[in-house]
Amino acid sequence: MFHALANGKIDTGTYEFRHELVDIETLNQRAQSGDLELTAVSLHAYAYLSHLYILCSCGASIGDGYGPMVIAREPMTLDQARRSVLAVPGTLTTAFLALQLCLGKSLHYVVVPFDEIIEAVERGEYRGQAIKAGLIIHEGQLTYADRGLSLVVDLGVWWREQTGLPLPLGANVVRKDLGVETIREVNRLLKQSIEYGLAHRREALDYAMRYGRDLNAERADRFVGMYVNDWTLDFGERGRQACRSLLTSGHRAGIIPKLVEPEFIDG
Repeated sequence: MFHALANGKIDTGTYEFRHELVDIETLNQRAQSGDLELTAVSLHAYAYLSHLYILCSCGASIGDGYGPMVIAREPMTLDQARRSVLAVPGTLTTAFLALQLCLGKSLHYVVVPFDEIIEAVERGEYRGQAIKAGLIIHEGQLTYADRGLSLVVDLGVWWREQTGLPLPLGANVVRKDLGVETIREVNRLLKQSIEYGLAHRREALDYAMRYGRDLNAERADRFVGMYVNDWTLDFGERGRQACRSLLTSGHRAGIIPKLVEPEFIDG
């Protein structure tokens, strides 16, 4: 998504973009203070940021019948998972929101960096805390089976069975105080960057693979195709509906304190 902006592949006019690459939960936490003008965040985190940020119409990561997964060393039922200690990648991730909607909000969990969860499940512990299962995001969705681990539930599948909708996981947001003109221009440039990446797929993939973990080129291409696609160019009405449904469900379940109506950049 960001290759063209990060590497000067498109004309950004008077705007300069500085690319800071950190994990999504760190971005979720940093956005709480509003120190980033444009950032990726979890849709769950947006529920606590809507007074500071507006959603870009492009840049979404949406699981259309797939998504974050709960995995374990041994086969496990949902009820067993509900009673187990789970490693999770952060409490503001959409994965954690979907997990709570699926299993209930009274979970036993330990926050573990997302790229250490599979190893924690294999060991059965993290920093002395026993771990029975883990909630995985990113590339682990394609590699967990190589490690002999078992799938407990794919939350993207579960969500579609419950609602008939895709699961909106991540989005890009722009700080509201930048003003309407700047907000629209930043959104336009972001969409150009995404279009460039899709049109120059090999080039953009080579850039992204510098930061990939345990994926060969074929799997990296497959993973990118899962989360950078037509949904990424624009949420569309169905994607917007999915955002509203997820945030409303989180509020009704008592997970998100305030009912938030997602606000998207217009134009």
